[in-house]
Amino acid sequence: MQTAWLSARSWPLLPSPATPIMDVCLRSEQQPGHLQEGPSPPDSQTEADEEALHTDGSSGPPGDSNKIEPSLQSLLKFVPANYASYTQEYYLFAGKKIVIQESIESYGAAVWPGATALCQYLEEHTEELNLQDAKILEIGAGPGLVSIVASILGAEVTATDMPDVLGNLQYNLLKNTLGRTAHLPEVKELVWGESLEQNFPKSTFYYDYVLASDVVYHHYFLDKLLATMVYLCQPGTVLLWANKFRFSTDYEFLDKFKQVFDTTLLAEFPESSIKLFKGMLKWD
Repeated sequence: MQTAWLSARSWPLLPSPATPIMDVCLRSEQQPGHLQEGPSPPDSQTEADEEALHTDGSSGPPGDSNKIEPSLQSLLKFVPANYASYTQEYYLFAGKKIVIQESIESYGAAVWPGATALCQYLEEHTEELNLQDAKILEIGAGPGLVSIVASILGAEVTATDMPDVLGNLQYNLLKNTLGRTAHLPEVKELVWGESLEQNFPKSTFYYDYVLASDVVYHHYFLDKLLATMVYLCQPGTVLLWANKFRFSTDYEFLDKFKQVFDTTLLAEFPESSIKLFKGMLKWD
């Protein structure tokens, strides 16, 4: 089952009625927070941190005598997939320039429009959401933009996705958070509906927020996705789900979502068909 899902996440993004490539290739004028100036060098702090990452592995500038942090060690075990079409895209959220390594060769290596909408909401409602030191898990983190923004805003983030996505996710997280955030985000494998109690035991893991963006699209794992959302939410957990609604199956998922979550529409972006929902798991 995992093999089938891996192949689904790594299909080439070719234009087809079922998979509009324009959704994945949306750029400056269509994505809030996307810098329109074109490629430019990242800020000096990011450059220094990346240099540190590639030299002694310390969490400070080059030459810092600090030893590598255990949390950083746990991140350095993943290697990015060898895609030929990696590009760098630039975003601006929470006053920080964010550099994302993307590729349209995989669903999980591109920033989807729901991600930028969710980032915009987090940025505009940081105090209301009380993100400082909040424990957050992102489902389907992809190249990591949402997890990066949540980390910059002060949250303690666990970014999850399929194994083939984790290398690029790790690279983007470290590039944009090392030395810039109070909490270094963690990267973990999460296969929807599989080994949840083993990998995320409820006795150990509690999240204030579960974040998800554009995880609902034309695939066959929607029931497992919903089961994963339900599992990760405990009393008090808030699920924030942003999605571009494309197909009838998206609305069918929403109907099932409303059956198990008390659901509030927080924001809507009619020009891009994106809706942002807040879900609180119903308890009998």
